[in-house]
Amino acid sequence: MRTEEQSILTLSNASGRALWVSTIAFTACFAVWTIFSIIGIRIKDQLGLSEAEFGLLVGTPILTGSLARIFLGIWTDRYGGRVVFTLNMLAASVATVLLSFVQTYPQMLLAALGVGLAGGSFAVGVAYVSRFFEAGQQGTALGIFGAGNVGAAVTKFLAPFALVAWGWQSVALIWAAVLAVTAVVFWFTTNDDPVLVERRRIGAAPKPYALELAPLKDIRVWRFALYYFFAFGAFVALALWLPRYLIGVYGFDIETAGMVAAAYSIPASIFRAYGGVLSDRVGARTVMYWCFGVSAIATLALSLPPTDYVLHGTHGLISAHFEISPLVFIGIAFVLGFFMSIGKAAVFKHIAMYYPENVGSVGGLVGMIGGLGGFVLPITFGFLNQLTGLWTSCFMLLFVIVMMLLVWMHISIRGIERSRSAATAKRSVSEAQMTPIGGRA
Repeated sequence: MRTEEQSILTLSNASGRALWVSTIAFTACFAVWTIFSIIGIRIKDQLGLSEAEFGLLVGTPILTGSLARIFLGIWTDRYGGRVVFTLNMLAASVATVLLSFVQTYPQMLLAALGVGLAGGSFAVGVAYVSRFFEAGQQGTALGIFGAGNVGAAVTKFLAPFALVAWGWQSVALIWAAVLAVTAVVFWFTTNDDPVLVERRRIGAAPKPYALELAPLKDIRVWRFALYYFFAFGAFVALALWLPRYLIGVYGFDIETAGMVAAAYSIPASIFRAYGGVLSDRVGARTVMYWCFGVSAIATLALSLPPTDYVLHGTHGLISAHFEISPLVFIGIAFVLGFFMSIGKAAVFKHIAMYYPENVGSVGGLVGMIGGLGGFVLPITFGFLNQLTGLWTSCFMLLFVIVMMLLVWMHISIRGIERSRSAATAKRSVSEAQMTPIGGRA
């Protein structure tokens, strides 16, 4: 056990370097992917955008990054993660540079599509990193890699200060430069994965596309994808939406809103590594129950809008006011972020366990559906905000989603357990019938 942990934590071997350099690269990609959560606020004021238009702007990169994951994952299985990851980072860097020169809202949306390529790196990294580790280590390794989600917090901490000092265009240029440098460092410090090296050695051809996509017919894959729609998609959506939410609800300035939103993004990112360890130790299914159960309680609490009450007391009317204070909000958001983070790791532990030969395609699909949650939900948040006039409507929606997933997961698991029990009982009866009386053949 000690040797396995050392192989993950050290940089002296190829697997350790692949894990940690990929994690750093994914952090840079995620920082770029969520850049509109900060610069989008200034662009909204500059262009006079509505809440729905703002939601579409911050969600557009998420759309590209989500849709790109399925084919980037397949390409990683076929051509290797080292080359695909490097090229993906360079392409996203170029798009982010171009963003700084656009002027109109349609141009912003077009540039945002290119910026979104950075988000596709997740599918590449999962398929690349998983090939360096045995099944008993994959939950921990993929959890560490997924902690690169902390790039969202990096953007929230640093981008507001850069924006105030130099303008949003400079933020885009700086983030693009960092991503380009990261791509170069990644290429020169990592190796091709063992599966690709062995395939080249024996001259084997990559699997046909039909075989890569075959597992996608399994309904279980789509169930895992919808788990990820909440665990990851809602995380991305809130990471993008919270700065705007905090400004609207509590009147924070953009610097304060960015730092407070990071109180959610950080635990929702770095504890993903711990979620991987937990999935290896207690099982991914148990971790998912924790994720959905606590998230349901947290989103229900955050759904409660500020309310004024008039109570009829024995001596007349009594006025009362209820509102979640900023400190309480931060505390609940921290808890929500923590349990979403371990849920994200648990989903991909399922994938590595059930589909070890198709991590690229299955992980790409699951990542795509999760990422689409990050695209659809911010737009829906803006629409609900305009429709209801309630800022907390975003948490009302998340509560409904997580409760539906919790019920579906429990029903599915009970069905699986009943099927196993029936199969075991049938096998026991068959064995009893085949055993001769007296135990002699």
